[in-house]
Amino acid sequence: MTDRNIGMEILEGIKEIKKHKKGELRLKTTTLSDPSPAQIIRKKLELSQASFAGLMGVSIRTIQDWEQGRRSPKGPAKSLLRVAEQHPEVFADIH
Repeated sequence: MTDRNIGMEILEGIKEIKKHKKGELRLKTTTLSDPSPAQIIRKKLELSQASFAGLMGVSIRTIQDWEQGRRSPKGPAKSLLRVAEQHPEVFADIH
């Protein structure tokens, strides 16, 4: 393990923030696209609604609501759907 100077790292981070606010530093940004609808991802993974709900950490009702358009995934669920779509092998290893 390497010795880290956490205090110095924090100070460097604060300096970067100040430079960015002054327009002296451009930070890298990435815009993520929305994942495909949950039903499409679930079917590609060949999972039942119950199994998919278990992997996503939500109720079957939530999956049904997403699939029927009554609700849409937000925050971490949306990120997890993106992972499931772009790297389905991760989910194959789990179930």
